[in-house]
Amino acid sequence: MALDQAEALALADEVRRIREAERERLDVIRSYLRDDPDEDRPLGGLPPDAPADVRRLARVARVNVLKYVVNARVQGMYVEGFQSPDQPGNLAVWEAWQRNRFAARQIGVHRAAIAYGAAFVVVLPGDPVPVMRGYSPRQLTAAYSSPDDDWPRAALIKGRGNRWRLIDDQAVYELRSPGETGERFEFVGAEDHGVTYDGEPVCPVVRYRDTDDLDDPVRGVVQPLIPLQDQINVTTFGLLVAQHYGAFRQRYIIGWLAESEQQAAKMGAARLMTFEDSPQDVQVGEFAQTDLRGYIESREASIRHLATVSQTPAHELLGELVNLSAEALEAARASHHAAVEEHRAICGEAHEQALTLAGELMGVPVDPSASVLWRDTRVRSLGEAAQAFGALVRELGVPPRELWRRIPGIPQHEVEAWLAAAEEDDARDPLARLSAELRRQTEGETASAGAR
Repeated sequence: MALDQAEALALADEVRRIREAERERLDVIRSYLRDDPDEDRPLGGLPPDAPADVRRLARVARVNVLKYVVNARVQGMYVEGFQSPDQPGNLAVWEAWQRNRFAARQIGVHRAAIAYGAAFVVVLPGDPVPVMRGYSPRQLTAAYSSPDDDWPRAALIKGRGNRWRLIDDQAVYELRSPGETGERFEFVGAEDHGVTYDGEPVCPVVRYRDTDDLDDPVRGVVQPLIPLQDQINVTTFGLLVAQHYGAFRQRYIIGWLAESEQQAAKMGAARLMTFEDSPQDVQVGEFAQTDLRGYIESREASIRHLATVSQTPAHELLGELVNLSAEALEAARASHHAAVEEHRAICGEAHEQALTLAGELMGVPVDPSASVLWRDTRVRSLGEAAQAFGALVRELGVPPRELWRRIPGIPQHEVEAWLAAAEEDDARDPLARLSAELRRQTEGETASAGAR
């Protein structure tokens, strides 16, 4: 039964307190992802009374690479199917994925999960398919009875302006607040959603995490890397200051003072300095240029360290891709691929949970053994893939058609069209039909023998 107004407002306030406890951490991560200059955290201990040009250099020194660490992982995660091992083609519930344009929406879900440590997908009844929408933890806050629960007790969603939504296992409650921060809520209305999972009412919010940890809370990939990012920013600041003040030869004059700022500027820009009076004690000289190589090498070392800790190929952060063989390039990416596979395992289970919930709303049964299909995003040429797959066919006897889905750069719907065309060709070829029938009989006999 849906909550009454007082109960709904009390529950919303409870979830709001959870939101406020996480808000500062999430906002800091967001600022690093956006390259926002933060005046409240002076760069490198910069004093408040620093000159204006130094403060300007401090602002432009914030060239964060953390967003590229996140992007590198997100770009290796594209779901392109949902299939059962016993059934060719995508399951019927895949229509909900397609109609909700989750081929694109999944990118935002994956990015939020990897960056913040969590993301959410809300699945609600809709026509003709359930409505599926993704949210970052800055938009949606979920309250769980236990950290291991599959479904939250309630979720609070920040809408536009002063609009909010509270969702529990019974209804969606429309709320509003005098301001945009939700210090106090007012009840607007409620509507039962009727969402069930395995016959039990649930709060229809699916949680996506970047990894799993049985001891500590999941924090995402950005937060642990912030100290390393700050080191890079401080080194960049030092480089810019050294470049600004010392990269060009600075002149000095002893025994003469400019009479005005205009005269001083003229003397600073002049290649040839002249004086109306030439006293014997006037001396003109210049300081040596500052060597910037130490700053540059230090920054590159910090970026390489960050790349190692984050399991990101260093060349993707430094832009260095010279004299690397295919084998060396693949070795450099091995750790990164392992990290992406971990994200796929965790997020894949969440996608399957969301699609199964959508299937229940559609009245479409979903095979518990069904799993999402991830696009092969390893950088390989078509020729390299064909050579590798040919070896699998020749040396291991893998049926060629079973490898079609693994060809890089080929969309899933094109592979399905290939398979359908191949089946039509087989149906027209008597020899192929006989071979297929003998293969089915052999497989059946093998299965029967195994059962005995």
